[in-house]
Amino acid sequence: MKIPETPPDILKLVAASSPERLSEVVAAEWGAAPDGKYRHWDTLRRIGPPEGFTPEEYWLGLKLSRRGSRREIPGLRDKNGKPFWFSLVDPVLDKTHAIDQRAAGGIALPGIATGENARRYARSNIVEESITSSQLEGASTTRRVAKEMIYSGRKPRNRSEQMILNNYQAMLGIENMVKSELTVRAIEELHGMLTSGTANEPVSHRQLGDGIAVYDNTSNTLLHDPPAASESRDRLDRLCEFANHTGPSPFVHPVIRAITLHFWLAYIHPFTDGNGRTARALFYWSLMRSGYWLSEYVSISRLLRKAPARYGRSFLYSETDENDLTYFVLHHLDVFLRAIEDFEKHLERKETEHRSLAKALRPGGDFNHRQVALLSHAVKHPGAEYSIEAHRSHHGVVYQTARTDLLSLADAGLLEKHTRGRAFYFNAVIDLPERLKGALRP
Repeated sequence: MKIPETPPDILKLVAASSPERLSEVVAAEWGAAPDGKYRHWDTLRRIGPPEGFTPEEYWLGLKLSRRGSRREIPGLRDKNGKPFWFSLVDPVLDKTHAIDQRAAGGIALPGIATGENARRYARSNIVEESITSSQLEGASTTRRVAKEMIYSGRKPRNRSEQMILNNYQAMLGIENMVKSELTVRAIEELHGMLTSGTANEPVSHRQLGDGIAVYDNTSNTLLHDPPAASESRDRLDRLCEFANHTGPSPFVHPVIRAITLHFWLAYIHPFTDGNGRTARALFYWSLMRSGYWLSEYVSISRLLRKAPARYGRSFLYSETDENDLTYFVLHHLDVFLRAIEDFEKHLERKETEHRSLAKALRPGGDFNHRQVALLSHAVKHPGAEYSIEAHRSHHGVVYQTARTDLLSLADAGLLEKHTRGRAFYFNAVIDLPERLKGALRP
C-alpha cells in the first residue's frame, strides 16, 4: 500500500491567489462533497478539476467548504498536539440517519429472528466477527475449522485458533461491559482476553524502544508511527472520557463516536499486539451501550477483510489530510450499512427457507426451529456431522434440550445416529430431501 500524496497547504494556496481569483473559487460553490463523494487530494488530482480551474484551486474550494462544517473531536490530538476533526457533510448525515432508522430504537427483528432464534443469530454473528477480526490480524485458520472449534468446545490447536477463541470470548464479555463506564483498566482487561495465550503477557503495553509501528506487509512501507509509548496512559484516559460522555455539548453522533473510538485506539497503538482487535471490540461496545441493538447481529470485520486496502486508506487519508477523520467515518458508515443490508437479506433468505421447510417438517407437527435450522443445513451440506454439544452451543440451550432435538430427529428417520467413544454423533440420511418432501401433509 502506498502512502497517499499529501494535499497542498491551503494557507499557501490562499496566499498565492489574487483576491479576484479567490473570489471566483469561492463563488463556484462546489460544496464539501461534490456528487456525494468526499474525495482526498490523492484521488481528486487524478480525476481533474472543473473546467477553467486548476486542481489546486478545486482543492482549495473543497477545503474551504469542509471547514465550514468542521467538528473537532474533544481530546483527540496527534503527535504534534493538533486536533482530529470531521466534517458534518450531507453523506455523513444521510448515512447516520439510515443507521438510526435500521439499527436503533424499538424496532423488533422480523419473523423467525425472535426469541431463541434471535439469540442464535446473535451468537452466529459473534462467531463470524471473532473469526474475521482475527483474520485481519493474521489468523490463518479457515472459517469451517474455527466454527467447529467454537461450537464443539474443543481446545485451540495453534495461535490462530487461540486468537479466534479469545475474540469470541471477548465479544461475549462486551455484553457485561456495556453496563459500566469505560476505564483504562477495562480496556486492559478486554485486551487481555483478546491476547491470552498468544502473547508474552496478558496485558503488554508498548515500552520505550519497542519499535512497534504499522508496516505494509508486502512493501515494508511504514504506514503509521504511533505516539510515544510514554503518552499512552494519558491518551487512553482521554479516550475513556470521550467514550463515556453523554451530555449535549459537544454532541457527537453515537455511531460517529463508536467509529472514532475505533480510530483512536488504533492511532494510540498502546499494546504490543492486538490493537486492531481491541479497537474493533470498542466499536461494538460503544454501539451496544448507545442502544444500537442490531450491532449484535452484524459483522463489520467480514466486510473490512473483503477490502483491506480501503480500510487502510481510510486511516491514511485521515492522517495525511490535516487529521480529517471524515474519510475514516464515511468508510465505516458504509461498512456498517452494508453489514445491516447483508443481515436483512440473510433474514429474508432464512424466512423463505423456513417457510418451505415448515411445510415439509410436519410429521406430527412437532419440529421446533432448532431442528428446522439443523435440517436446513443438512440439506445444503450432505455428509455434515452433528453432535449434541455443538447443537447445544450453537443454539444456547441446555444439554438435555439439545439431546432431545437430535434423538427425536433420528427417531423420525431423518438423522442416523452413531457413537464415538461415549458420545453420540449424527448424520443426515442420504435421501433427506426426498424424505422431507414425503413428509408434506396432503
